[in-house]
Amino acid sequence: MASTRTSYDVVVLAGDIGGTNTNLALIGKKGGTFTLIADRHYKTKEEKSLIEPLGRFLGEIAKDPRGFKPELCCISGAGPVVDGRIEHLTNAPWGIDSKAIQSAYSIPTTLINDFTAVSYGVILLDPHKGEQITRLPHCDGSLPEPAAGVRLVIGAGTGLGVGYVVKVRNKVEAEPSEGGHVTLPVYDEDSRSFQRWLEAKYGFAPGAEVGVSGQGIGNIFAFLAEREASEGRAPGKLARRILDAPEIERPALVAAGAGSDPVCAAAMDMFVKLYARVASDHTATFLPAGGVFLAGGIASKNEALFLEGDRFMAMYEKSYARHIRAILAGTPVMIVKDYSISLYGAANAAVELA
Repeated sequence: MASTRTSYDVVVLAGDIGGTNTNLALIGKKGGTFTLIADRHYKTKEEKSLIEPLGRFLGEIAKDPRGFKPELCCISGAGPVVDGRIEHLTNAPWGIDSKAIQSAYSIPTTLINDFTAVSYGVILLDPHKGEQITRLPHCDGSLPEPAAGVRLVIGAGTGLGVGYVVKVRNKVEAEPSEGGHVTLPVYDEDSRSFQRWLEAKYGFAPGAEVGVSGQGIGNIFAFLAEREASEGRAPGKLARRILDAPEIERPALVAAGAGSDPVCAAAMDMFVKLYARVASDHTATFLPAGGVFLAGGIASKNEALFLEGDRFMAMYEKSYARHIRAILAGTPVMIVKDYSISLYGAANAAVELA
């Protein structure tokens, strides 16, 4: 049956703006359910600002015979939000001004960071739906159920995002964090050597992001390839091709080569284990009874590497302290697979923050 305006409690104009894509959607909320009504996708670098594609999208919506009209707007963007503005989007030629959008289209508008949108989105996911979530079994095979409490969101993508979701006086709040820049954890001689290599590169003890992210995969691969060369082992054909590729292309090439090239395989193994140590450290900080959500495209696209031989969970569960090991063993850990999470999260934020 076709939806009508009266089918929803509120209709939200949601946006997810990144350096590559500008994704806009009209999302209806009925009770606790959010439904995608319409969406459009634009190339960020082909636009002069967000105002123009928003206008085109709203123009198309206005022609819809069902008569949908957004009552709230929430835009998420890659970059820090200050006074309702993102001055410059990460890897994009323009910024976003919530007041300008509100003035242009007379819709109450909220601007949030892209990872805050992901955090608002995870609370809408059903851990038991495999198309939305992959639950990582603990080493004993158990799958702890999420409970009431903090939800921790860690997302390795271009960078490393960390956020957490709490319920305060019956209101859900997604809080930002700069947890991606805690000191890079290490766990053996190889990771210590990598840490020293990064320290020489950056001039100080490195943060987690330069090991656990797309750029982190590139750094790990470069470190391992350099060590191979210093020990007299010439890189293979694929490794040479990766080293010759632009830095932005290397992470995907390394991940794709993990099944055939030993340096790629070693790089992805270290990446997953470092990711696990970061998640473990943040679990001890936040005590997320509601679960740890691994967001960002790297985990969802390389799920098998996380699951294989308990690679992620075996490293996640390690601690020198018995009571911390018990906490880790009882904490649900999940990979987020729903690529629309930022748009739904922005819609949820619009309602929660209104």
